[in-house]
Amino acid sequence: MSVTDVQETITRVHHEEWARVVASLTKRFGDLDIAEEAAAEAFATAVERWPADGVPPNPGAWLTTTANRKAIDRIRRESKRDDKHKEAQMVYDDPPEPLGVIDDERLRLIFTCCHPALAMETRVALTLRMVGGLTVPEIARAFFVQETAMGQRITRAKAKIKAARIPYRVPSAEDLPARVSGVLAVLFLVFNEGYLATGPDTDPVRHELTAEAIRLTRLIRALLPDDGEVAGLLALMLLTEARRTARVSASGELVSLDEQDRGAWDVELIAEGHGLVRERLATGVAPGRYQILAAINAVHTSARDVRDTDWSQIVALYDQLVRIDPSPIVALNRAIAVAELDGPELALTTIDRLGDHLAGYHAFHATRAELLRRMHRSPESRAAYDQAIELAGNTAEVAHLTRRRDQLG
Repeated sequence: MSVTDVQETITRVHHEEWARVVASLTKRFGDLDIAEEAAAEAFATAVERWPADGVPPNPGAWLTTTANRKAIDRIRRESKRDDKHKEAQMVYDDPPEPLGVIDDERLRLIFTCCHPALAMETRVALTLRMVGGLTVPEIARAFFVQETAMGQRITRAKAKIKAARIPYRVPSAEDLPARVSGVLAVLFLVFNEGYLATGPDTDPVRHELTAEAIRLTRLIRALLPDDGEVAGLLALMLLTEARRTARVSASGELVSLDEQDRGAWDVELIAEGHGLVRERLATGVAPGRYQILAAINAVHTSARDVRDTDWSQIVALYDQLVRIDPSPIVALNRAIAVAELDGPELALTTIDRLGDHLAGYHAFHATRAELLRRMHRSPESRAAYDQAIELAGNTAEVAHLTRRRDQLG
């Protein structure tokens, strides 16, 4: 196996095993910081040794054993932690914890970490870091905050868990409804990072993240079949994933929705997503955020050609969404639909009012650039493209924005 192959294997194993290793050490040693640091040291050791020694037959077991030893070594160095030292010496005798109502290990970890004692944003951020496999910069971009601020938020969450002695306990069936909203938020953000990666050092579309988010959401659907938002999130993911193969060109450039080959969309995923949307509509229950987003995507995927898109229905759905989630991002997306229905001038007026909130968001500047382009205000459009390119991290998106800017002449 070449060095490149080994490095790719380590990257894959990191995504697959990080959450399990950290959770195993957290349960055994009762300390999130020790767990994360020991896991990081184990992966660093793998980077050093596997290229020379070869990848072990069971990489996950190797990492767990190495991380346990790293944790024990650290605990032994800290004399004030004698009680944890004793626990560490008994690590291999630790009895397995009952699985509870959730059979899947990763989903069980997500529900366990989404503890209602933490504020929603905090529990989501912490779970994304510990279980979701996302880095602090990726999480910070998902929340539109500075990386240092997000790092501090996660650190404070760990400190609160310690200070309040919040138990690291697998939730029972009765616990699930109180935790499911946080779990859905985690899976939505993991899916989004896979759908359009925010960093320049990864593939522009990370199928392993979108596939895992869909798999776990299907499991939640089986656990909570009557939860409308679970069904809505699954439908949203399926209808978005259906377009994946058409979203990046052979040259590595992002393909916008209006330019995609709709014949390349996955008709089975679309049919399943549409079925879930219809099922929720038939209940007559007021839809939540994910259900409305799924309905918007259902309208898009129902149109055989972009010219057949029912923009009035999409604007009406965004009007519903604004009442539930009056965030600048929702207002931006609604304005994009308004531009198709009523023209770019009205949409631009709305978008310009969002500048104070979204100045650091590349999609805000990309949207302005497109609207200014349609209004034949080329110098302003070029400046907006420049800002969008500077802020965008996704390589495929940068290529698309660069081409659009350079076409201005």
